[in-house]
Amino acid sequence: MAITLSASDLPSPPLSARLTTPQVWGIVLLAPYILVFLAFVVYPVGYGLWLARHPESYVALYHDPIFARAAVNTLIFLVIGINFKMLVALFLSGFFVQSRSWIKWLSVLFILPWAVPSIPTILSVRFMLNPEWGVINQLIFKFTGEDGPNWLNDPTVALTMAIGMHIWKSLPFWTLILMTGRLAISHDLFEAADVDGASWWQKFRFITWPSMQMLYTGRRCRCSTSPARCFR
Repeated sequence: MAITLSASDLPSPPLSARLTTPQVWGIVLLAPYILVFLAFVVYPVGYGLWLARHPESYVALYHDPIFARAAVNTLIFLVIGINFKMLVALFLSGFFVQSRSWIKWLSVLFILPWAVPSIPTILSVRFMLNPEWGVINQLIFKFTGEDGPNWLNDPTVALTMAIGMHIWKSLPFWTLILMTGRLAISHDLFEAADVDGASWWQKFRFITWPSMQMLYTGRRCRCSTSPARCFR
């Protein structure tokens, strides 16, 4: 008597035999990213939630005199820095999207601040703003004969410098992101607008902005998280 086995009764092959070579390489290449994500994203978030389980922490935070000032500074940093940066990036993306050779060379220089690592950039700016041997105060003394201000000791000046530094550092990246949105808009729309005699403002208002509104709004919300996390 013959015994027939269904497909579900047959032993399944090992996982290594079921995966193709591209799938295996995909897992190998994803493994470091997953480990880094777990170590530097999941673990800090989980540890922060674990520390936040005590109500006493919020009471101590409420009575901390530094917390209120830090919260206000962070809010100012986000409202002014993010909105001004994204607004400038929106209009600069229209400038750099033009197909001219000299603009292409200028875009290479424009993107350099974003390409430089953050830590050396911050240390360099702090050195430039040093009241004793910083290059800015040395230039002020050389041309005016007077000592320059103590830039980072004044809260208002220090906050302004931090906002300016953030805009200068991240503006090229977000300009590049918005350039991709502009390049995705069909040129037929602009050609039809030219035939109708539309001005540049009308083309921006009725073609460019409606096509990029979701991208602009989403990127503005996205880039608000990084300064809020890094700003002190």
